[in-house]
Amino acid sequence: MNSTMRVVLGIGVVVVAVVLLVVLKDDGGGNSNEKTTTGAATGGQGATGQAQAAIATIAIDKSGKPVGGIAEISVEEGDEVRFEVKSAVADEIHIHGYDIVKDVKAGGSVAFDFPATLEGIFEAELESRKEQILELRVNP
Repeated sequence: MNSTMRVVLGIGVVVVAVVLLVVLKDDGGGNSNEKTTTGAATGGQGATGQAQAAIATIAIDKSGKPVGGIAEISVEEGDEVRFEVKSAVADEIHIHGYDIVKDVKAGGSVAFDFPATLEGIFEAELESRKEQILELRVNP
């Protein structure tokens, strides 16, 4: 690969990183716990001392892969687990352990909101593609 191609490839990687940062950026302001640089989110404590729900947006590209890699969410048992999947492909999203299943259409999105009642590490995947998109960690 010549040096011109390397420069073009490097610029392309930077452009993709900036676009992902803008797309995943929290536009609501306030007390969001979203880590926009990785697509991961963790729960935290609000001003009242109550745990706030983890929020993440997981983008799925046209090849059925999670943009930026597998998202990670970590919450305390009893907290709400909240995330959204925006997908370029149609598939069924399955959260193992909790046995929650929702369909997402190509170009569509689907939201998940459920209490973290089971402690442990769970994965969510695009079921027909066997592609993991999320690692959910529920701490005791």
